[in-house]
Amino acid sequence: MEEQSREKVFLVGVDTGAEEDYDVCMEELANLAEACFMQVVGFMTQKMEAVNKALYIGSGKVEELKQAICHTEASLVIFEDSLSPSQLRNLQNELKTPVMDRTNLILDIFANRAKTREAKLQVEIARLKYLLPRLVGLHDALSRQGGASGNMSNKGAGEKKLELDRRKIEHRITELNKELETVSTERRTQRKRRRNSGIPQVSLAGYTNAGKSTLLNAMVELYNGEEEKKVLEKDMLFATLETSVRRIDDKRQRPFYLADTVGFIHKLPHGLVKAFRSTLEEIKDSDLILQVVDFSDVNYKKHMETTSQTLKELEAGEVPMILVYNKADVCMTDLPKVMGNRIYISAKEKIGIEELYNLIEKTVYADRQNVKLLIPYTEGYFVSYFCENAQVFSKEYLENGILLEVKCSPGDINKFSRFILK
Repeated sequence: MEEQSREKVFLVGVDTGAEEDYDVCMEELANLAEACFMQVVGFMTQKMEAVNKALYIGSGKVEELKQAICHTEASLVIFEDSLSPSQLRNLQNELKTPVMDRTNLILDIFANRAKTREAKLQVEIARLKYLLPRLVGLHDALSRQGGASGNMSNKGAGEKKLELDRRKIEHRITELNKELETVSTERRTQRKRRRNSGIPQVSLAGYTNAGKSTLLNAMVELYNGEEEKKVLEKDMLFATLETSVRRIDDKRQRPFYLADTVGFIHKLPHGLVKAFRSTLEEIKDSDLILQVVDFSDVNYKKHMETTSQTLKELEAGEVPMILVYNKADVCMTDLPKVMGNRIYISAKEKIGIEELYNLIEKTVYADRQNVKLLIPYTEGYFVSYFCENAQVFSKEYLENGILLEVKCSPGDINKFSRFILK
């Protein structure tokens, strides 16, 4: 996109010492703005023990910011933290320029990236809940939405919200929650169907842009060979929001479902986590989580902390985990490397995919047991079930039924105990 067609934005932050490296926070804010196709024309940070309750920054800095806005011709100011309704209102009155905070910026990105009905509902709920206490202060910021950010048009979302008063917004949230529950029921039904199949559930989780979708596509290509089953992968924050599930099978009758989920980020708005909870339940219900880490990023340890905190919030902190250090080819040689529950790979270069598959298989099939089953011909349809959901070593047709020697899950052993030969 041409630079002149991108909205010019100025970034502002207050370093209270709470963050180890505040420059990293500002850099990530710039990346978020870039993800929204904005042009960052300037930065301003102020060191303070605590943010100004009325203006977030000091009154002197407000005057300095006015001059910077004029000099850079910025049409929007984005603050690194979440602003209170009064701070938002006061800043816009002082600056005479639309103001946005980090939370609203992330919500904008999610709103523009949402493709499925479920994702659109989740994002709209989060946006309305964010808007509710900020109706007055957000008026100017929302009036600029709907096309100002290059091709990232909100398609009238901002204008529509301005027409709603508090009561109408609350009513709309109630309606959306009801519709989301209906849509989410179908997802839960699909998840229950996969669970009943006996095939292990594996979920990809991690910081945004760590390479989760690239890893899913690498496995689909290697084991399934189906191009149409691939998902969108792009080197940008929150390239995809939809949860995609693919069955991965190396034809050794040890398949598993692999789910790609929305990425996490530092200060991910609580409203988004709450709104996307039904989608993210895919992680909570998994047999195994692959935490994908961008090992080439100098801040990868902080990203891992953010991921761990978010997983705990989703009540998925106790699910078994494999740490997948992706993009390791950038900073180390002799890949892949497997060290306990850690593996160093390059999904883009397809290095270590087979080793990761073996590690997953070893983990999710660890509790499988070898059994012999004699299935009567009258119930022969169960044979196809075992062929799809268990590892079949032998099949023999006897006079009184079909004799199978399989390796299957404890659940299947309990479910089909009547067929097991002691």
